[in-house]
Amino acid sequence: MSQQNSPKPAANARPKYGPPTRGGGPMHQGGSGEKAVNFIPSLRRLAGELGPELRWIAVVVLMTVVGTVANSVGPAILGNATDLIYNAKVIQNRPIDFAAVAQVLLSAAVVYLIYFLLSWSAAWMINGIVQRSIYRIRQKVSDKLTRLPLKYFDGQPRGELLSRVTNDVDNISQTMQQTLSQILTNLFTLIGVLVMMFYVSWVLALVALVSIPIAMVVTMVIGKRSQKLFAKTWKSTGELNSQIEEAYTGHDLVKVFGRRREIAEQFRVKNAELFTASFGAQFISGIIMPVMFFVGNLNYVVIAVVGGLLVAGGGLGIGSVQAFIQYSRMFTQPITSLASMANLLQSGVASAERVFEVLDAEEEPADASGALPEPVRGRVAFEDVSFSYNPERPLITDLNLVAEPGSTVAIVGPTGAGKTTLVNLILRFYDLGSGRITLDGADITSVPRKVLRSEIGMVLQDAWLFGGTIRDNIAYGRDGATEEEILAAAKATYVDRFVRSLPMGYDTVIDDEASNLSAGEKQLITIARAFLSDPSILILDEATSSVDTRTELLVQRAMKKLRTDRTSFVIAHRLSTIRDADVILVMEDGAIVEQGNHDQLLAARGAYHRLYQAQFAAAAAEDAA
Repeated sequence: MSQQNSPKPAANARPKYGPPTRGGGPMHQGGSGEKAVNFIPSLRRLAGELGPELRWIAVVVLMTVVGTVANSVGPAILGNATDLIYNAKVIQNRPIDFAAVAQVLLSAAVVYLIYFLLSWSAAWMINGIVQRSIYRIRQKVSDKLTRLPLKYFDGQPRGELLSRVTNDVDNISQTMQQTLSQILTNLFTLIGVLVMMFYVSWVLALVALVSIPIAMVVTMVIGKRSQKLFAKTWKSTGELNSQIEEAYTGHDLVKVFGRRREIAEQFRVKNAELFTASFGAQFISGIIMPVMFFVGNLNYVVIAVVGGLLVAGGGLGIGSVQAFIQYSRMFTQPITSLASMANLLQSGVASAERVFEVLDAEEEPADASGALPEPVRGRVAFEDVSFSYNPERPLITDLNLVAEPGSTVAIVGPTGAGKTTLVNLILRFYDLGSGRITLDGADITSVPRKVLRSEIGMVLQDAWLFGGTIRDNIAYGRDGATEEEILAAAKATYVDRFVRSLPMGYDTVIDDEASNLSAGEKQLITIARAFLSDPSILILDEATSSVDTRTELLVQRAMKKLRTDRTSFVIAHRLSTIRDADVILVMEDGAIVEQGNHDQLLAARGAYHRLYQAQFAAAAAEDAA
């Protein structure tokens, strides 16, 4: 074991450090400034997610075209039936040919049946297209999260990130589901009806076209105003989710410190912001529909008047006017529908942009293809290592350190000294600013992270257990672990002692918060998980902080067995837990200021001695009082 540091800068030159917060505690309020949706590029990118479905989309388009043609021909066929009746009774004053009328009506029924079947089939296929596309988006987000560095999660409130990968993705799904089929149907209906309108009467068709520029102007004016409000709606949704998640995760602290009213007020404020943004977006975009109905009704009146004049002048048959009035309704409906979908598109694209921000986040650098020496002995060396979370606030500078195989290295120091950062660098949770760290002589950046981390077992101060059985949580340490290996790890860490007293034993299901276990029991399970992984390097970050004194002694014995032939890094605030360490490193402001074993450091009467006195002398004084 050796260590060497460059001259330590003045105390005021190295401010206290810390990674970006994960959203803070229950009282935290985060959120960046409002970002308007970049609508067209985001919409184009969202449409690009449908790329693998182009073959099916082509089939849907073909079916929609045929169905639209059938639907567009229908009114013209019905107009022929009206002409048969009108000409027979009014013009020629003869009996109606009901057989001919029935044949026309049967033709219309067949045409509308074809339209129904094709529309139903297209809707069924579109549902599959959308769901497969959303499946791929979710998969991309999931894969992306596994490639993001720890610093990304440090800077993201958990509720906000969860909102992006759940609420926003669901909103994209609903938007695509509701708009894709409607866009295709309405677009082709508009084209088909327009062709038939010119076929029936070009004069009336020109009259009907007046509504198109009005519709476009209305949609653009209203859409531009609602666009930013939809972006703010989903931003506020993420912030509200973050606030709720933090408040309920830390509900014990909220109650202990009597902050329920303050939390309720924060919720009220965030809820009011979401209400205001959502109400404004929906109200403004909702104006499109009634405005378009108003324009359509005016268009209908003009067509009825002009058509009546043409019939009176003999320039158009009454059946044609009837057909054209139907066409005018059919012509206005897709315009109104397309305009009303503007709010859905704006909302969906706002969510898509938030998801794309996750997909575009900077990933960890690509893994190298190197390998570690076999077998791994566990010699860890820091060579001129420098690191900081913020370039303007240095933390570790020019650190040199060697941990020999099989040795136990304890790291102590005040809060913020850089103890946890030191072991995080070994795991490559963060990349170095300069220098390098080697494992058995191999630069850790030259091997894949998975290979490196497979040789390292870690137990954190905050025990993390997932919903499942106790057996499953222990087995998480190594794939393919046998029942005998799981039981051996449990017995070595004294988990077996309390599990045997549970009604379901190792099949006891741990709930999401692991509230059916004590803090010490949860910590023992995480230690058993690390034991099962059988690592070459063991990292214990305040691993016994939640364990009672008697259990701590048992765990210390188990850890002593485990540390045999393994390099161990033990971060501790309780100095009683690291007296038997081979070497104790004392850190202050990112630098190692002392090293040695327990007796040597006490005799030196330096930084370690001050920590020891502050911890044990104060405790003795309290006991005496």
